Amino acid sequence: MKTLILIRHAKSSWRDPTLQDFDRPLNKRGRRNAPFMGQILRQKNISFDQMYTSPAKRAADTARYICAAMDYAAEGIEAEPGLYHASADDLLDFVHALDNQLDAVAIVGHNPGLNDFTNMLGDKPIDNVPTAGVVILRASVDRWPEIRQGAATLHDFDYPKRYLKK
Repeated sequence: MKTLILIRHAKSSWRDPTLQDFDRPLNKRGRRNAPFMGQILRQKNISFDQMYTSPAKRAADTARYICAAMDYAAEGIEAEPGLYHASADDLLDFVHALDNQLDAVAIVGHNPGLNDFTNMLGDKPIDNVPTAGVVILRASVDRWPEIRQGAATLHDFDYPKRYLKK
């Protein structure tokens, strides 16, 4: 069994229009929601062997906040340049190249790639993975290259707005 924990970066700031997209930080809501989702993952006893993140500031910061809330060592986060605005096909290539000794991998990235990748692999479509949203896919395979389109089960889909009081 292989597990993918796909995490969309938390809400980013557009306050400084001179910043390049890559350098945009998290806004106040993002700095609140990323650790909150880490706490949710911890409460659900979700863990991973390795976390990879897009090196974009908003994604890398999301990864650090989530890991801190889960008591996962920040040194275990690996920035991968190819995850910055990766397409579904790029993400599939990345997953196929993962070390087969890893059974559960978290990937922090961007839409539309994460959403498209979720729908490529999963058995249930998702309209949108919102900011700080988490998708957990499980595939009954022994090796990462065996993961194919439609081969995974949507185990969980969660996001901060589900917890807002109405």
